[in-house]
Amino acid sequence: MNEHGSPGSTDRPTAARRRAGRPARIDAAAVTAAAVALIDAEGLEALTMRRLGTELGVTAMSLYRHLPNRDAVLASAVNLLIAEVRLDLPPGTDWPTALHAFATAYRRMLLAHPRAVPLLATHPVDEDHGRGLIAPLLTAFADAGVPDEEALTAVQSVAVFVLGHALAQTGTPPGADPAPAAAATAYYDHWFAAGLDTFLLGLHHRLAAEQLG
Repeated sequence: MNEHGSPGSTDRPTAARRRAGRPARIDAAAVTAAAVALIDAEGLEALTMRRLGTELGVTAMSLYRHLPNRDAVLASAVNLLIAEVRLDLPPGTDWPTALHAFATAYRRMLLAHPRAVPLLATHPVDEDHGRGLIAPLLTAFADAGVPDEEALTAVQSVAVFVLGHALAQTGTPPGADPAPAAAATAYYDHWFAAGLDTFLLGLHHRLAAEQLG
């Protein structure tokens, strides 16, 4: 019940109630944004087409005109989340600095959406979106004479490290709050910084040795 004693209300009103009976106008972007919001609030297991339709104030069947199935919704949600990873690198940024900036920005996005971390761990990023994100990194590697294949391996390895670390930090039993206590956050911050620095140092030595020999 709400404070006036009316049954059936929730803390997060659906789009149906917000529109007070008006027909909802949606598109793929609106469906995707609602999916991310639902995952953020309740977790990946809460996302069904029926529930998503309820949140948007439409029938589940109407969603299929915009995205053909739940997998397509999840793929679109991944792309929307990845778009939050901003890399504004000054021209001439060296690759270790660029890769550190990428890792930090990626982790920031993951920790802003802790309940979406399992989604990023199990659903690959669309290739075009992924290439667009890491283009500044590949440029930094190319400027240092690192072949594209080696650069991709380095970037993907760092991405896996960041994602795995975020899973360790945010992983909780279903329904539990994924936000750690302040002391735990400080611990994970220190662990992440130490691990990333070690990773980048080792990668720098390996690439330097390959270029020399």
